[in-house]
Parts: sequence; structure tokens; C-alpha cells
Amino acid sequence: MSSPPSAMAVPVLLPRHVAVLLLAGVATLFAGNHVAARLAFDEGTGLLLAVLVRSAVALAVLVILFMAQGKRLVLPAGARRWQLLAGLMVAVQSLCLYSAVARIPVVVALLLMNTFPIQLALLTWALGGPRPTLRAALIMAVILAGLVVVLDVPTLVASPQALGEEWLTGVAFGLGAATAFSFALWITEHRLAEVGSTLRSLLTMLTVLVAMLLAGAMSLVPGGMALPASATGWAGLVSLAVLYSVAFSVLFISVPRLEMARNAPVMNVEPVASLVLGYLVLGQMLSGIQLIGGGIVLGGIVLLSLSRRP
Repeated sequence: MSSPPSAMAVPVLLPRHVAVLLLAGVATLFAGNHVAARLAFDEGTGLLLAVLVRSAVALAVLVILFMAQGKRLVLPAGARRWQLLAGLMVAVQSLCLYSAVARIPVVVALLLMNTFPIQLALLTWALGGPRPTLRAALIMAVILAGLVVVLDVPTLVASPQALGEEWLTGVAFGLGAATAFSFALWITEHRLAEVGSTLRSLLTMLTVLVAMLLAGAMSLVPGGMALPASATGWAGLVSLAVLYSVAFSVLFISVPRLEMARNAPVMNVEPVASLVLGYLVLGQMLSGIQLIGGGIVLGGIVLLSLSRRP
């Protein structure tokens, strides 16, 4: 007697240690993508070109997965505009994050990006969702205190010229990336829940790709489509696309077997991996007090992600 369809559809979960190692590996690949991006930018690679190449490779992978799964390219009624908006938010997030990576240490950019759980919780509350609990609010306050240390705000206040204009711009782009990603997540959860994950990801990546092509054609970002000026730049460009696509594909394919509700906090190892890779590849290093602040931020983000409700 054949098994009922529901039983056949339930994926077999990976052992906890395997899932944790896999997620840590994926997080490291994502960190490597950002380090490779900085390497490419330092060699003259245009911002739009980097996002374009990364999106094109990821889109190719998604098209293959979509066709292999025999999915249909059909969106539920009323979902098109929300899908377009979500894709545009991811495009903005990609541009902002790479802009931050090009200006400030990669680990700082990623720590700023990882404040999105705070912004998402506040956005959800502002749009009629549950109010953050007292515990969550206290954790958020600790994260913000850690960011003050990481960003060396006291030095910035005492001597604005000490850290330079690039530092301020990079911080703004990092926070902007978190904001855009928060909006994308809110839209996905509240307006695109009925859209299959493969189709949603494919259309999002397609939107990012088209947005980069249009921005390049209209010269919205000066030098945005500039080619790398050296072999090192080309290696960085190719590496960022490959690392991102491999990480994205492994995560996408493995998610049903990873028990993400329990293991997702492991992904927060990305800033740690970026700190190590940034030092080994780029020679970037934070001061001792900034490292302490980074640890506070990272610990707070993990605690926040483990909370049942924001």
C-alpha cells in the first residue's frame, strides 16, 4: 500500500551537526562574496556591474531549478505589484550593501546589514503587527549600544573629520541596506505568502537584473558599469558571482531539511567569517574595542533571532 501524499512530501531532516556545519559553510561563502566584492571595487569594478553579474549567475541557477521542478510561471491575483516592489527592495538592498562594502570594512558593513531584525520588528509594529516585547526591546537596545562601539561614534562626534566622509557614507549605505531588506521581508511574509519560494526568488532576481540593466543604460550611477582594471579585479568579480550563487543554491535546495526555525541563528556567523577573510585577503582589522562591540552586536542578533516573537 502506497504512502499518503502528505507523508511522502515531508523531507527528511539532516542531523543537527550536519545542518549547523552546512549553514556555517553557507554563511562563510556569503562572507567571501562580500570580501571578493571589495577586492573587485578596489580594482575599479563598477557597482552596477557587480550586482548585475551576481544576479545573472544566480538567475541562471534559479531558472534551472524552476524548470527541473516543473513549476508554472503563474502569480496569484494581486501579487504582481507586490512581487515587483519586493524585487526592487532587494535591488536597493544589493546596491546599498555593496556601496557600504566599497567604503568601510566588510565586517562593519555586514554588522550594519544584520540590524534588519530590529528594523523588521519595528516596521511590523508600525504596520499593525505585534509590538516588540520588553525582552526584545532590551536586546535591541544592547545591539544599538554595540553598534555605537563598532562605529566608533565617540571619535566621530569629537572629531568628524577623523574617520572621513567615506565612513559616514558607508554607514548610511549599510543601514539603508538593512532598511530595504526589512521592507522586502515584510512584503514577502505579508503579501507574497501564497507565491512559491522558487518562483518568488526567480522573479526577485529577474527584477534585480533588469533594474541594474536600466540603471546602467541611464547612467544613474557614475562608473557603475566600469570593467575591472586588472586581473585581480576580474578575479574578484568572478569570485563574488560564483560564491554568492553557490551559497544561494546550497541554501535554497537544503532549506527544507535544515530545520531553519531552530538552526537559522547559525547564519549569523557571516560577520565573523567576514572578519577573518577581510583580514586575510584585504588586510582589514578592527580595533580591540570595536571587536568587543561587534561581539555585543552579534550576540544580541542571535538572542533576538531566538526569540519566539519580536
